[in-house]
Amino acid sequence: MNQGIGHSPFDLPVVFQLGSIPITKPVVITWGLMAVLALGSRLLTTRLRVRAGRAQTALELLVTTIEGQLGEVIPDGGRSYLPLLGTMFLFLVVANVSGIVPGVQAPTAHLETPAALAVVVFLSVQVAGFRRHGFLGYVKEFARPSIFLLPLNLLSEITRTFSLMVRLFGNVMSGEFIIAIVLGLAGLIVPLPLMGLELLTGLIQAYIFTTLAAVFIAAAVGTASPAPENGKERTT
Repeated sequence: MNQGIGHSPFDLPVVFQLGSIPITKPVVITWGLMAVLALGSRLLTTRLRVRAGRAQTALELLVTTIEGQLGEVIPDGGRSYLPLLGTMFLFLVVANVSGIVPGVQAPTAHLETPAALAVVVFLSVQVAGFRRHGFLGYVKEFARPSIFLLPLNLLSEITRTFSLMVRLFGNVMSGEFIIAIVLGLAGLIVPLPLMGLELLTGLIQAYIFTTLAAVFIAAAVGTASPAPENGKERTT
């Protein structure tokens, strides 16, 4: 947590260049976190046993818990979305709390990382909707209950993704910024309770982001119109 008082969360320090493409510090940290998660997943799943040890038991509990949460939100079960949303949750947990490591700044405290994650959620929602309803069927859903609401429904699809990005960025950035100020004014010991609060905030924000992503997907795949009953059309 070496983010100084004068540091701006909108600053994107360039570490190196790939040709004409600048690679910023949040991108490098994100790559590092992805490598750590990939390596950790590989080590934990290399020797799975029928009689699970402590590490395997914890891993199975984590996976089944996430799957259960997704199943409560997404109709027809959330197992097919577990790889996407489960990976997103684990990355967000690690990314949000990485700022407590000396010399590391949480990539989600920089706007580009939440923006990229929000774009992933937006595209995933549209793909899920197209796969469930077909192109025309999904587009028609935006015209419900009236064609005059089409522009507002389309705008809502964009603004809710924007709010998802801003919520994650604002909460993680503000927590890091406050701790940096206290650290600069009071020294190392005083900010420790705030760091504990930052850990809790990071976990909560990862949960909220993932849950909202699941809700958006559920809305896209769960609005199909079944066959009319008693002459009336109902929606799930």
